[in-house]
Amino acid sequence: MSQTAQSRGGPGQSRGAPGQSRGAGDRPRRPRREPEEEVWEPKTILGKKVASGEITTLEEIIEAGLRIQEAGIIKKLLPDLKSEVVDVGIIQKMTSNGQSTRFKAIVAAGNENGYLGIGQGKSKQMRIAIEKATNAAFLNVNPIKLGCGSWECRCDQKHSVPFKVKGKGGSVTIEIIPAPRGLGLVAGGKIKRLLELAGLKDAWTTAKGSTPTMNSTSKAILDCLRQTFSQG
Repeated sequence: MSQTAQSRGGPGQSRGAPGQSRGAGDRPRRPRREPEEEVWEPKTILGKKVASGEITTLEEIIEAGLRIQEAGIIKKLLPDLKSEVVDVGIIQKMTSNGQSTRFKAIVAAGNENGYLGIGQGKSKQMRIAIEKATNAAFLNVNPIKLGCGSWECRCDQKHSVPFKVKGKGGSVTIEIIPAPRGLGLVAGGKIKRLLELAGLKDAWTTAKGSTPTMNSTSKAILDCLRQTFSQG
């Protein structure tokens, strides 16, 4: 047998080292790329003022009566804000071309410390509907005045609403009543979660109307909490 044949290996001999195989599982895996965060580039005059540090709080914008048109403004002023999907659904409509199906989503954005926003989005894709709702929630963030309006408690901590407020959204009417510290939130599941995102820890609530309709219920809650800032 020639030297060339020996180097190639005879019958029954593998070309690799003994005990080693070149299967697909032994190939080195590429490191997973994490999604890069988009850098916010302000496009409006208000956005440029916020980015430069000329405006540092959301209250300054509201008191000046300015309109927020960029979600990046809210993310810059409130970096601890987090979003949460409240409700998703399907919208079906008959058209001349047949049945059309779209998705709708309601998203709440809050920092559990006095700020809450709620937005709605619609699209043919669920992911895009949630993205639209999240962007609308950031643009709709409002400051909420927390306090202790309960005559049973009378402490100086910000754990409830400072006074009784009532809000309306569609057919739903919600009333939030101050409660003593330690009671907790007396409310339904999704209503309770929205109040938690706003920063409330203790409160009584009463609701009238079709509360399972989260579009109207979320608007009623936001209407309630807005009054704590406007009237306070």
